[in-house]
Amino acid sequence: MTEIKSEDKYQDRMQRKKAVVDDKIAKASDERGVLLVHTGTGKGKSSSAFGLVARSLGHGHTVAVVQFVKGRSDTGEEGFFRRQPNVSWHVMGEGFTWETQDKEKDAAAAKKAWEQARVFLRDPAINLLVLDELTYAFKYHWLNLDAVLADLAARPPMQHVVITGRGAPEPLIAAADTVTEMSMIKHAFKAGIKAMPGVEF
Repeated sequence: MTEIKSEDKYQDRMQRKKAVVDDKIAKASDERGVLLVHTGTGKGKSSSAFGLVARSLGHGHTVAVVQFVKGRSDTGEEGFFRRQPNVSWHVMGEGFTWETQDKEKDAAAAKKAWEQARVFLRDPAINLLVLDELTYAFKYHWLNLDAVLADLAARPPMQHVVITGRGAPEPLIAAADTVTEMSMIKHAFKAGIKAMPGVEF
């Protein structure tokens, strides 16, 4: 008897929940490109963006990726996605700032990467654009944030953009449709485990 009551209570709760969810779905009628920001100190910002690349390609979309800091071309995601049709992949960074130690060189690379990004932002054939680690260009003042926001706002109406990187500035967060902050709880590197292929790159 108690089990039946519990079952009825659960079903009643799920019916009420479904009504709420269905109502929200019915009210979400706009169709347009969205701006997503993946920020925070935790691992997985770029990985999540590349998951969206796979999802978009699964729908037959055309995707572009511009990487602003990474300078290496041996990552698993690049190796995989370069073999797929409908992907344009650009590794345009000079590497980690503590390795380059050259602000002018890093700034020049960021400006060049942004010019490539602007080409994609003007192209309605690009369904999804990933701007990987773009936030560092604002932290180090390589790019003008207001100019970048203006370019993002002027993109084709159905184009989706994902921006990754720590320390996303407030104006970018305000402009975004969806913002996810990934927090660090624990990381293998802090325990002395080296970056492993297939997990870190």
